[in-house]
Amino acid sequence: MTLLDRFIAAVTPPESDEDRLEARTKATEAAMPGDWLDQILQHHMDIEDAFANVKAATDDTSRTAALKILGVLLTGHSIAEEAVIYPALAQDGEKTHAGVGYDEQAMVKVQMALLEQLPPMSDDFMEKLEHIEGAVAHHVYAEEGNWFLDLKQSATQEQQTLLTQRYAEEYARYVGEDALDGMADSTAQTMPSNAFEG
Repeated sequence: MTLLDRFIAAVTPPESDEDRLEARTKATEAAMPGDWLDQILQHHMDIEDAFANVKAATDDTSRTAALKILGVLLTGHSIAEEAVIYPALAQDGEKTHAGVGYDEQAMVKVQMALLEQLPPMSDDFMEKLEHIEGAVAHHVYAEEGNWFLDLKQSATQEQQTLLTQRYAEEYARYVGEDALDGMADSTAQTMPSNAFEG
């Protein structure tokens, strides 16, 4: 674990599973089917499943393939939030939350790039992967716990509609069928058939 990893772990206390479940439940209750919050919650669950797939892989090839899928999901999700949701948070008076969100997602992108350089079946790989997973879980907890609930309550119906449309557009631009088709073909033998559904 690098010095940066240790520092981040020290300043980012993990929430309990119960706290995360409570936040997810409240966010799910606030979401409407297909709206921006519903889409984000589904993407959070897809990312959690993708982390599990990387950890469950039993050889270099399947772990590398699973890591690529995780990277696409994380990047596509973060791009959509950064282009649509975080600006709405800032406009809603939550510039600090928006800034923290941008910073945390940038950190995860850097850590994912470093992870790709490690031997996939090594202890160092697993340690860094678990660190990234913990950072993502903390970030998701903040979003589901209050950031997005506050935005959901304060945004007008017109704003909600625009956020829903724009979030879906930005996510599809990076994670849409065209983006994943080539990857699905190359990893079809190493990933379950539902890995690209969401």
